Amino acid sequence: QIFIFNFNSPHVKFKGTDKAGNGKVVINEKSTSIFQEPDSANFKWEILVLIHWCHHLKGRSRRVIISAPVADPMFVMGVNHDKYDNSLKIVRNASCTTLRAKVIHDKYSILKGLRPAVHAITATEKTVEDPSGKLWHDGRGAAQHIIPASTGTAKAVGKVITDLNGKFTGMAFYVPTPNVLVFYLISYLKKTVKDDIKKVVKQAGIRGS
Repeated sequence: QIFIFNFNSPHVKFKGTDKAGNGKVVINEKSTSIFQEPDSANFKWEILVLIHWCHHLKGRSRRVIISAPVADPMFVMGVNHDKYDNSLKIVRNASCTTLRAKVIHDKYSILKGLRPAVHAITATEKTVEDPSGKLWHDGRGAAQHIIPASTGTAKAVGKVITDLNGKFTGMAFYVPTPNVLVFYLISYLKKTVKDDIKKVVKQAGIRGS
């Protein structure tokens, strides 16, 4: 893991400090626990970031934060984090579109929107073509094709910002590049706007909101 991190092909040589040991990786003096455990009852960490969450509460985990699309309550810092209830043991914290949508919606009122994205190759794609049991185009070779895929990101916006529930649709394209991602937030607004929207979004980014 450390070797791949140190000599990552798209990002070249890592210029910081890193080391591994005792079930942890330490990057720039900040330690993070890593694990590979088939039996979730053996987990000993109090806070885990996991996908298969249901069994994790049987161990010593007090809270589970999920960075993937699920039906559990979702909270996004800067959007609805103030609604978090401490009694909730399982929550989701994942939505790269919601913050942008909130900034625009608060100022101009979004009537409907489209969220297309272009992704680089991911580890879940096939390096050579092979039949896929899910969708036929998922079996295409990642380095030879632009592969369309569905995305739950658009629906996630409506889960956090109730005013936008059902108003967004989205899709993704996986392209044969080793790095980077670009997504568009195309919105039909109640108010007519031109250059001012650029300033509003930029200022929100500077404030970190």
